[in-house]
Formats: sequence, C-alpha cells, structure tokens
Amino acid sequence: MASEETSLRALESLMTEFFHDCTTNERKREIEELLNNFAQQVGAWRFCLYFLSSTRNDYVMMYSLTVFENLINKMWLGVPSQDKMEIRSCLPKLLLAHHKTLPYFVRNKLCKVIVDIGRQDWPMFYHDFFTNILQLIQSPVTTPLGLIMLKTTSEELACPREDLSVARKEELRKLLLEQVQTVLGLLTGILESVWDKHSVTAATPPPSPTSGESGDLLSNLLQSPSSAKLLNQPIPILDVESEYICSLALECLAHLFSWIPLSASITPSLLTTIFHFARFGCDIRARKMASVNGSSQNCVLGQERGRLGVLAMSCINELMSKNCVPMEFEEYLLRMFQQTFYLLQKITKDNNAHTVKSRLEELDESYIEKFTDFLRLFVSVHLRRIESYSQFPVVEFLTLLFKYTFHQPTHEGYFSCLDIWTLFLDYLTSKIKSRLGDKEAVLNRYEDALVLLLSEVLNRIQFTYNQAQLEELDDETLDDDQQTEWQRYLRQSLEVVAKVMELLPTHAFSTLFPVLQDNLDVYLGLQQFVVTSGSGHRLNITAENDCRRLHCSLRDLSSLLQAVGRLAEYFTGDMFAARFSDALTVVERLVKVTLYGSQIKLYNIETAVPSVLKPDLIDVHAQSLAALQAYSHWLAQYCSEAHRQNSQQFVTLISTTMDAVTPLISTKVQDKLLLSACHLLVSLATTVRPIFLISIPSVQKVFNRITDASAQRLVDKAQVLVCRALSNILLLPCPNLSESEQQWPMRSMNHANLIFALSRDYRSLKPSAAASQRKMPLDDTKVIIHQTLSVLEDIVESISGESTKSRQICYQSLQESVQVSLALFPAFIHQSDVTDEMLSFFLTLFRGLRVQMGVPFTEQIIQTFLNMFTREQLAESILHEGSTGCRVVEKFLKILQVVVQEPGQVFKPFLPSIISLSMEQVYPIIAERPSPDVKAELFELLFRTLHHNWRYFFKSTVLASVQRGAAEEQMENEPQFSAIMQAFGQSFLQPDIHLFKQNLFYLETLNTKQKLYHKKVFRTTMLFQFVNVLLQVLVHKSHDLLQEEIGVAIYNMASVDFDGFFAAFLPEFLSGCAGVDANQKNVLGRNFKMDRDLPSFTQNVHRLVNDLRYYRLCNDSLPPGTVKL
Repeated sequence: MASEETSLRALESLMTEFFHDCTTNERKREIEELLNNFAQQVGAWRFCLYFLSSTRNDYVMMYSLTVFENLINKMWLGVPSQDKMEIRSCLPKLLLAHHKTLPYFVRNKLCKVIVDIGRQDWPMFYHDFFTNILQLIQSPVTTPLGLIMLKTTSEELACPREDLSVARKEELRKLLLEQVQTVLGLLTGILESVWDKHSVTAATPPPSPTSGESGDLLSNLLQSPSSAKLLNQPIPILDVESEYICSLALECLAHLFSWIPLSASITPSLLTTIFHFARFGCDIRARKMASVNGSSQNCVLGQERGRLGVLAMSCINELMSKNCVPMEFEEYLLRMFQQTFYLLQKITKDNNAHTVKSRLEELDESYIEKFTDFLRLFVSVHLRRIESYSQFPVVEFLTLLFKYTFHQPTHEGYFSCLDIWTLFLDYLTSKIKSRLGDKEAVLNRYEDALVLLLSEVLNRIQFTYNQAQLEELDDETLDDDQQTEWQRYLRQSLEVVAKVMELLPTHAFSTLFPVLQDNLDVYLGLQQFVVTSGSGHRLNITAENDCRRLHCSLRDLSSLLQAVGRLAEYFTGDMFAARFSDALTVVERLVKVTLYGSQIKLYNIETAVPSVLKPDLIDVHAQSLAALQAYSHWLAQYCSEAHRQNSQQFVTLISTTMDAVTPLISTKVQDKLLLSACHLLVSLATTVRPIFLISIPSVQKVFNRITDASAQRLVDKAQVLVCRALSNILLLPCPNLSESEQQWPMRSMNHANLIFALSRDYRSLKPSAAASQRKMPLDDTKVIIHQTLSVLEDIVESISGESTKSRQICYQSLQESVQVSLALFPAFIHQSDVTDEMLSFFLTLFRGLRVQMGVPFTEQIIQTFLNMFTREQLAESILHEGSTGCRVVEKFLKILQVVVQEPGQVFKPFLPSIISLSMEQVYPIIAERPSPDVKAELFELLFRTLHHNWRYFFKSTVLASVQRGAAEEQMENEPQFSAIMQAFGQSFLQPDIHLFKQNLFYLETLNTKQKLYHKKVFRTTMLFQFVNVLLQVLVHKSHDLLQEEIGVAIYNMASVDFDGFFAAFLPEFLSGCAGVDANQKNVLGRNFKMDRDLPSFTQNVHRLVNDLRYYRLCNDSLPPGTVKL
C-alpha cells in the first residue's frame, strides 16, 4: 500500500504544481506527459480507485475519473472481465458512500463514468444498472443522486455519440423506451408528493379584493371548475431540499421530453403537476415575502422558486415544439394550452397598465423568455390545430397576448412578441388565401384585435408618446444585418403595420393617414419661423420645450413617411383602380413635402440645437424622397393609364417631383439627402419612364451639370447614380408607345453626347505617338480610369436585360471607350487594381453587349486576354499580389464562363485554348494551395465548359440515339475530359467545404442533365474511384455538414451499376479498410443490405460508416498483443 500512498502524495503535489500561477508552460507540458503516460499503464485504474477513496484534492479526483472515463470509452473491450466486474461494483459503492461530501462537479463526473459503463454493458453484463437508478430515486435519502443519474443516463444513452455501433444505439433507445412509463410515473410521484406535503402546511391567505380571479375568461378557458380551483390554490413554500429535488426532477423531464414521442405515458396528472410548478415563475407574492423577510437566505429562496417556474416552462416548451401530434394526444394539448393561458392571465391580470408592467419587471427574465417561447410555439405550430375547437377562445387569447406584448419590460422582449404577432398575421393571411369564401367571417372575428394592434404598434414608434424609451435605442452601431437597434425596432414595427394593411386596407389607411397629416402640418408650418440672418436662414424656434416637441414631431414624421412608403405595394396591381384616390392623395402630399424641403432649403438652415434638429430636418427630407420613390411602381401604372387619357395631372406630378430633386443634385448637399434624390431620379428614369422626362427643364439642367467639364464632380456613388438615370432616360423604351413614337434618333444622338462627355479624360489616355511626350502621373491616371469605368460599367449593367435597340445605342456610344480600354489593358497588366477594374468592365460588356460588339471584336478581346495571361502572369497574380491579384484572375475566368456558355458555333474555336489555359496553366498553380481563392471560379468554368459544350466531348449521332444501347457514343477529346474529372476528384480530398459542396452539385447536375455517370468512360474508369473518395470522406468526418448530399451522390453513382457495387466494389472497399479485422469486415459487409431504393441505401451507407469508425475505435483501444478469437 506504501506505493499507492506514495503515488497519491506525488500526484497531489504534481496537480498543485500544475495549477499554480507560477508554473511555466514548459513544465505544464512535462507534467501533462507524465500524467498521460501513467494513465496508459495497464492497471492504472487500481491506483485511481485508491486515490478516489483516499484524497480530498479536487484535481486528483477529477484526474482519476478522467482515467476511468478513458478506460471505459476507449479501452473497455480489452479490459479482463474480472477487472470489469470489480470496477462495476466499486465505483457505485464509492458514489453511495461519498455522494453527500463530494464537490458537485466530482459527483457529477463520477455519475457520468458509471453511466458510461451502463452504456457499454447494460443489460447483458450490468443487468441491475437501471434498477439501481430506480431504487436510488425511490429511497428518500438518495433521491437527488438517483435523479442526477437518471438525467445523465437520458443524456448519454438516448442520443449516444459516435463510439457505438448502430445496432447498439438502436438497442439502447429501445431499452430506454421500455422504462419511460415507470420513470415518468416516479417523477410525477416525486413532484406531486412534494407539492401535496407543503400545500397542507401552507397557510391560506385571507381573501383579497382580487380573489374572484376566476373571471369569465377563466371559466371559458377551463371547462371544469375543479381545475380552475386547483390552479387557484396558494403556492406552497418549499424548503431548500424539496426545491432541489423538484428542480432535478423537472430537469430530468425536460431532457426526457426532448426525445420520447408524445404518447399516453405523459399523463394528465403529470401535465397538471408541471403546470403547478410553472406557477412558481409568476408568483410575485413569494418573491415579495422573501425580500421583506430580508435575509439573503430568503432572497436566494425567491430566486430558486423562480427557477422552478423556468424549468417547468422548459418541460412544457419541449412538448410544444413537437409538430407531430398523435390524435389521442390532442386533448392533452388543449388542456396544456388552457392551463398556460390561465398563467398568462395571471401574469397580465390588472386593469391598470402600470401594475402589469411592474409585475412583468419583477418576474425572472428567463421565465418571461420561456413564456414568450411558449406563445411563439403555440402560434407557429399549434394554432391551426386548436383554433377549430369551439371551447378554445382564440379572441380572448389575443387580448391576453396583446396585454403581454405591450407591457414587456425590455426591448428584446417586445421584439420577440412582435415576431409572434407577425406569425399570427401570416397565419391569417394564408388562411384567407386558401379559403377566400370565408374571408369576411375570418376578418370579422379578428378585426377588433387587428385594429387595436395597429394603433398600439403605431403609438410605440412615436417619440411624441414614448420619447424616453425610444431615445434609449442605439441609432449608431450597426448589427450583422447592417441596421441599428432603432432601425430594427422601426422595421419590425412597420412589418406588422404592413401585414395588417394587407388584411384590412381601409382601416389601416384611415388610422395611419391622420397621424401622418398632423406631423406634416407641423413640418410645413416651419416656413413661418424661418428668418434671414447675416450668414443665411435661421429657424426661429429657441424655447427648450418647443425644440423638444419639434424634435419628437420630426422623428415621428420620418418614421411615418417610412410607414407610408412600406404600404406602397398595396395600391398597385389589381388594387390600382379601387384605391387610386387614396394613393393619389398620398403621392401629391409627398411631392408637396419634397418640393417644400428643397425650396426653403431646410437642410442648410441654422437651428437652436444644431446637433439634434439639423439631422432631424435632413432625415425628414431624405425619407420623403425615399417614400416617393417607393411609389414609383404606382407612378408607372399611372403613367400607362395617363398615356391613354393624356392626363395633365400626371405630367404636373412628375415635373414638380423633378423640381424638388434637381436642386439637391449638388456637392453642397449632405450625402444622405443627395443619395436619396439620386435614387428617386433613377427610379423615375428606370421604372416610370415617361417619354417627356428629357424635355423637362430641370432634367436638362442636371444633364448640363453632369456633362460640363468644369462642374465639380459629385461623390462617386451619386455620380454613378445620376449618370445611370440620364443614360436610362435616353435608352429605355417608354411603355405604351409604338417604335416610331420612341424618338430614337434624337435620343441616340443625346446618348452619344452624354458618353462622349463622361469619357472625355479617359479617351485622352489612349496610347499614341503624341501622348508619350506628356506623361501623366500614374495616380492621376488611376483616378480617371476608376471614375470613368465605374460610371460606364454601371450604365451597361443597368440596360443589359433591355431591348436590342437600347443595347445597340448604348454600344454605339461606348464603342470608342471600349477600344481605348482594350488598348490600355496591356500597359496596366502589372497594376492589379487597374486590371481588376478593367476586367470588371469587360465582364459587364460580355454579359450585356456581346451581341452588339460583334464576333470579330469579341474574338480580338478574348485573344488579347489569352495572350496577356501567360503562366508567369497568372502565377504573379495569384501567388504574389494577394487578394486583388486573385480577383483579377477570377474576373478573367468569369469572362471565359460567359464565352463557353454562348450557344451556336461562334466561340467554339476558343474551347481548346480555354480548356488548356484552365487545366495546364491555372489549375497547376492553385491545385495544391489550401486557399480557396480562384478555385470556385475555375471549377465553375470547367462545369460550364462541360455543361454547354457536351458535344465537344460526346458526339451524339441520331442513329446512336435511335438504337439505344446498340452503339456507345463516340468520345472525342478524352484526355481533356479525364483531366477535368480528375481535378473534380482531387477537389473532394481538400478541406474547403464550400468548394466540396459546389463541385458535388456540379457533378450531380451533369448526371441529371447529361447522364454523366452512365457514360462508358466514366463508368469504366472513374465511377468507383469517386464512390471510394466520397465514402472515405464520410469515414473521416471531414465534411460532416454535407452527409446527406454525399449519401445521395453515392447512391446516384452506385445505381448506375448496382450489381458491380454489391459484388465487386463493396468487398474491395472493405478489404482495403485498415484498422479492422476479417471478422469485422464480414459483419460490415453482411449488415449492408442489398436495398436499391434511395432511403434504405443511404441508411446502409451511414450505418457502414458509423460501424467502421466504431470498430476502429475498439481495435485502437485493445492492449498490444491481444489475441482475438
């Protein structure tokens, strides 16, 4: 025993040293190695057993348990049966003897180690494993310990990890399911007995004025008065031990509910008991008592009680989240909803809003979260099921949900509740669409609730009513969706408004418009307070209270303008005529507001509080432009109507809008406002397209400003937008006009002048003999190239999907600039930032204008690129110029993708050189690089080459297709085809999961469209190589997220030749598997059933992979020299 004693002392001092602050990392590594070596020794567990029973050092105990864990999970197969018996007997004894004194984390770890043994040996070698747990639970002294063991068993056995065979996993689940009824009965008994025992002693409080709590709603919800009475009992005060036992029992239930199916085992009495405990979460009285009594013990008690409520709600939510509900369980569900809504009523019970909010503030935050989760699950999963029950009062439920939503103590809580309303509104909308006949009945039932919701949500976004709360929202930091907290709040609120508008358009409009009008009156009335001062105009409102009220009104106007913009879609399409006058009122009002803002230049006005009011005024102006832009589809519809009726009203609307926009297109205007004006201009030019737009004086003013070489250039983004708008005014055909009325000659001339002016500096860069005398600094040249190409590229992109005439005119205007670009390209091949922009421009040209450019010039461009991108140049770009260089090559490959997709014979002559460039020049450079750069684009090019040029490889003759099977298709260019396939195969051996997914999809697409896997060359030389690679990927778990896709691909490949797969490939694959013996290989082969349907086959594949990994794990754990029979 001395050696054990000595070892223990040594281990304790090593552990203390390891966790000491002063120990170096080097020394820690030495200690770690020492401990690992000790653990690997045969029989180390005997020492650990001694350590566990003799030490009080936590580190030593945890180390000893880790040794056991390793032994059981990785080496159990090789442990002699005598030793296993000893371990199975000693560890539970140790747990029983010391569970009260062990630190909780050591006790929990010891429980897990014992459960791990059960996972391996129950019921064959450890037949009393589960019986012992049940006995522990039933004995009052060890109930907590039994519950911890039960929860660990549920966690470790119901959904075990990788290290078990599929057959064992299925066996364990079956064994556990057999025990479910007993276990649930025990847990129900524990919870009921604790409740009953303490209910008797709980003093009944004196009747209070609100004790008539089971009002009409409650008797509606709960059919039987007895259950209402039961739920109205006062909540018992539990001692600490009982609290602890109940919390463990509820944790067990929550985990059990996560995997057991809904069935009769979940009895009504169990559900009722869980609801009793859910009341702990909303019992403020107990919390108040705890805080009044003052001691910290009582405060902790209050928190514990809240925690019981949270755990009970977790159990309820686990049941709620199951979508598949057996018929016999529906009644239970109804009972659950009734009981939960009783709780909801309890939480929101009060006629005074302030007290509801303060009550919600007093509840545990986690409890509120769980309760909100419950409501979300109810609406999203079960509402359609429950709504049809006559005894379930949905409207009353909505009333409670309304109170719950609008008294949430936190913004996050309110967001979550708005989500629930969105789900409900979606449900209603789809219900009405599927049953149009009942539309009126459905809407009448819910109308009051929806109107109430709309007005309350609108109130919630207004500073006039909620300044303090709304000012708390951050309006500066952007989240992952690129919006601030305030923008998210507003957007979610407006979504609800829009969904109500879809259901009740008239109500929604009549609620929103008056509120908008009130704030507009304030804004339009500001003109009378504008006075002229020495430096310009000033807003003569200085009193603090007036400034505050103006700030609130402007913020609200800004939000309401967004609301009005969001509703634009409900005035167009089929609704255009019916809602025309409402829409016209809105649009006229918006045009008036934008013109007013531009005329009195509120964006440049001086105010008493510039840091607050100036941004407010700019925002209102920008939002009024954005709201008007949202009505551009309505204006387009009006345009086609007006064309038929020759309406002066429409012309005036557009002209006035342009008068509002033009003054803002200036370098003196703030970017936010400038960009809003530019976007509106683009929408008028692109969506509305009135023929008279170019003749409006204010549009001509913008035209002159942009083409004037001396005018100051706008910021890049604005310059691009304005040029796009002007180009589109000239290029896009006006709807409802015949070809002869389109005024093409005049527009064509104007467009040529526009592009000529925009590319003036760029065209002067063209290399020529004269130019070499006056060299411009490189940086200035780069600026000109960037500014010009960004504008020209955008112009081409915006018309790429338009009519041939538009594209023809566009290319005529651009022709010279395109030729200059091609001439400049070789000069900048080593400047990757410039090459990047040029290739972007060419890529856009190829996508939009390749027909207009004509074959000879297109060939010239492609040939120039192929000549410039030599192997050296590609290597320089990819390997030495970082991300910009890679982007250049990616753009070049994208251009080639467009070329290989072109139908007809025009570009076919380029195929050999494109394939050779891909496979002999680009591929070797990137194949071995771990970086994903360029790979995705290269493989897309290879895929498109195959997909769109299949006959380049497989010459399909009419005769061959008639005599199916009589003759194999002729194969041409086989070496290139094989090289491409090999590249695909190689890509599956690399870690990049996105590339793997993309390439697997490409192969599957080629098989679906062109029967790739059936081609003789693939079937005979590549098929089973691919299957082998995909199986190995599954075995190595390197791309686990794609398990399903890989399984389907293996099936599609194997199905080409099932006989070959079962008879030849599978035995060969198994014989080549390292780390498993002959007997295990036979078992694996036998277990792979010869099913030929997809679900069974993929299930067999995953079983094979799981069991192969399991056998390897077992074999690795055997001690060296083990003889296996």
